[in-house]
Amino acid sequence: MSEAFTRLTAVSLPLLLDNIDTDIIIPSREMKTVGKTGLADGLFAGWRYTSVGGREKSPDFLMNRAPYDTAQILLAGQNVGCGSSREHAVWALREYGFRAVIAPSFNPIFRSNCIRNGLVPVQLPFAQLCALGDVGEASVTVDLDAMTVGAPGVGPFPFELENDSRLMLLNGWDAIDLTLQYRDRITAWRDADRAERPWIYLERDA
Repeated sequence: MSEAFTRLTAVSLPLLLDNIDTDIIIPSREMKTVGKTGLADGLFAGWRYTSVGGREKSPDFLMNRAPYDTAQILLAGQNVGCGSSREHAVWALREYGFRAVIAPSFNPIFRSNCIRNGLVPVQLPFAQLCALGDVGEASVTVDLDAMTVGAPGVGPFPFELENDSRLMLLNGWDAIDLTLQYRDRITAWRDADRAERPWIYLERDA
């Protein structure tokens, strides 16, 4: 289960570039674990550090400057999360502290990985995204209850998210938790089917 998400007001990191792929988000050389931890240092490593494999921070990369080093909302361009399907990209964003990504479009696999790991994918038109990017150090608010995004003097802008995905994010559920909403109906169907076709069920020893 992920941490439930309802409403977040936080600094946003404006990286308004198209096609930020998963290898940019976390280069393959930084993927030294099969788990969800130990990846935050590798986030945006190709942009964040001055040399390959090094950890000297580049002064030119916005994420290395206050207050953007504490950003929890990422603003990106078209087709964010394209490239390989590596889930490590979302794991790295989450471990660093990001809780939402706002972009005009998402790679479908990356978007699905976001939802399953508690990272809210917000799709907005580019003009609205730019308006959020122009707020500078002011905080942006993502409200999953109201389904809006805004900042001081900007918006709020409505966005859409399919109901199942919204429920998963609001409750911190994974796909199994979502299915278990229907536990009573599943049990009732199984009991009825067992009565009708008992021969297909393996009975446990008493």
